[in-house]
Amino acid sequence: MLYWGAASLGDIGQHFSDNDPKWKNVSSLELLNHTNKLIKAKGFRVGNIDSTLILQQPKVARYIPKMRNLISEILEIEIDRLSIKATTTEGLGYEGRGEGISAQAICLLY
Repeated sequence: MLYWGAASLGDIGQHFSDNDPKWKNVSSLELLNHTNKLIKAKGFRVGNIDSTLILQQPKVARYIPKMRNLISEILEIEIDRLSIKATTTEGLGYEGRGEGISAQAICLLY
């Protein structure tokens, strides 16, 4: 999750252990909702988010509006405070070879 550090919540594995069957196959939207509750409990709220998906395939541009809508609803922020972009590595690295994807995000917490 993109704001663990800013809210001083520790590592994501402390909350969603990959060894805990409770989290197996859970929706990322459920994880986001749970995380949002954690930051609110600490007195924070999301100001804005800038994120970039780095992948060769699949092409995700057509899904970005739906992703923005769902995420902004869960985080209870205006959609114009949430940016999701996608880019490729032009065939370079593991993303370019289709072996995986990467994501980068910056989040402002109030």
